[in-house]
Amino acid sequence: MSTKTSRLPPRAGASLRRRLLGLFSVCLAAVLLPMSFSGGAVATPAIGAALHGSALEMRWITSAFMLAFGGCLMAAGACADAFGRKRIFLLGVGCLLLTSLALAMSRTALSVDWLRALQGVAAAATLAGGGASLAQDFDGYARARAYGLLGTTFGAGLAFGPLLAGTLIARFGWQGVFIATAVVAALALGIGICSVRESRDAAAAGLDWPGTLSFTGALSCFTYGVIQAPALGTTAPEVIVALALAGVLAFAFVVIERRVAHPMLDLSLFRYVRFIGVQMLPIATCCCYIVLLVLLPLRFIGVHGDNEVVAGLRMMALSLPVLVMPFIATQLARRMPAGVLCSTGLVLAAAGLAWLARAASSPEAGALSPSLWPMLLIGAGSAIPWGLMDGLSVNVVPTDRAGMAMGIFNTTRVASEGVALAIVGAVLIAMISAQLPDLHGTVTPDVARAAVNRLVAGDLHGAATSVPAWSEAALRSAYERAFATLLDGLAIVTLLCAAVVLACLSGKPRTHAAALDESSADTALR
Repeated sequence: MSTKTSRLPPRAGASLRRRLLGLFSVCLAAVLLPMSFSGGAVATPAIGAALHGSALEMRWITSAFMLAFGGCLMAAGACADAFGRKRIFLLGVGCLLLTSLALAMSRTALSVDWLRALQGVAAAATLAGGGASLAQDFDGYARARAYGLLGTTFGAGLAFGPLLAGTLIARFGWQGVFIATAVVAALALGIGICSVRESRDAAAAGLDWPGTLSFTGALSCFTYGVIQAPALGTTAPEVIVALALAGVLAFAFVVIERRVAHPMLDLSLFRYVRFIGVQMLPIATCCCYIVLLVLLPLRFIGVHGDNEVVAGLRMMALSLPVLVMPFIATQLARRMPAGVLCSTGLVLAAAGLAWLARAASSPEAGALSPSLWPMLLIGAGSAIPWGLMDGLSVNVVPTDRAGMAMGIFNTTRVASEGVALAIVGAVLIAMISAQLPDLHGTVTPDVARAAVNRLVAGDLHGAATSVPAWSEAALRSAYERAFATLLDGLAIVTLLCAAVVLACLSGKPRTHAAALDESSADTALR
């Protein structure tokens, strides 16, 4: 009889413990990212009321975070490969800790906006460095489980972020949200220092500065122009210059990336239909799900007058399916083509949006309201592609460029979220303005635009005070009609995305080896 034992050797056991602690550190830091996003939306009305911020400053509380997050992800991924994945991860978590503490001590809304932008940069470094480090510590099925756990932590942050933020605000004020973020970041930083293994790509060429600056500049100018347009008017020189500069920088980015030896984004990947389909998935889920994470808390708190805890409870109807449906989707993907499964989920989400548009005008009753069931349907439908798109993206970029792979896909995800939030906010403002009665010169257009901006930012009382001719009842009615129309528009956009996804992902998923062969063949042809 053999005397061998099945227990791991001491060195192997220590390595496993280190890797598991590293995974825990990355997941702990990663849960802060969606909580910073969804929790920030819940805190916006309280921050605006406490710091007397303008409507524009309140809109930037969320947009500044998302803009910096999306604009820096690809650069952070390249830096992780070139300078060390652990180093970039720890730098990101440390900056999250410091910016969160600074936010808790802020005394003006403008300082909150700038610190939220810095927090977005830190979030990009955290996600890119932490996600890439996992690819070096885990292989095969263990890697899939590690990334699955990472996705679950994102779902937990989205599901419980609004409720946790509401509870902290009710107990400690809006500063409690950022203090809690700092505490968790400190814990993740301490564990990560001891457990995350340093690694880098020896072939990495470093940061593509021209590509990084042109991409971030184009994204920033476009978002700035879209957000400023409702406040200044679409014909304002500041808006026109920002949008024109965004177009110039976007063109420059394409030219730079086609000519540079080591591009930040390999544009040749867009020749592959499946790559386009994968990138469409985060855009679609953004339209049917992410924008609601910002719009609905502002509507519940700022327009309906709910407290933050009730608003957080309501938001759980939208986000709780993200904890369950991704696992179900991965099981169904063994029997159904990914394109069919993802497009089906988007169709369900579109149906939920149309349903919510009709339920929006019904009377709300505490945390349980007519909006509950359509929000559950939206959450369940959008969670199906949410659970599959990270895995599908692996077939597009070789795994030895893990930082690049994480940067490309997540940049599409986060950048589209920031841009969509800006566009949807501007459209909602325009729709509300069209619903309100003409004041016939009793107030200036600037004052009227500022009032509508304040309403969309979650300050119904402030909007009515600035324009007494518009009562709170009239403003609320105009908001609800415009909001319902907006939801119908988002449903149509989601259906169009579902059609594109079905067309692009209708075939069988390629193996990783096939992706590498195709990439090598393309390189040889260029």
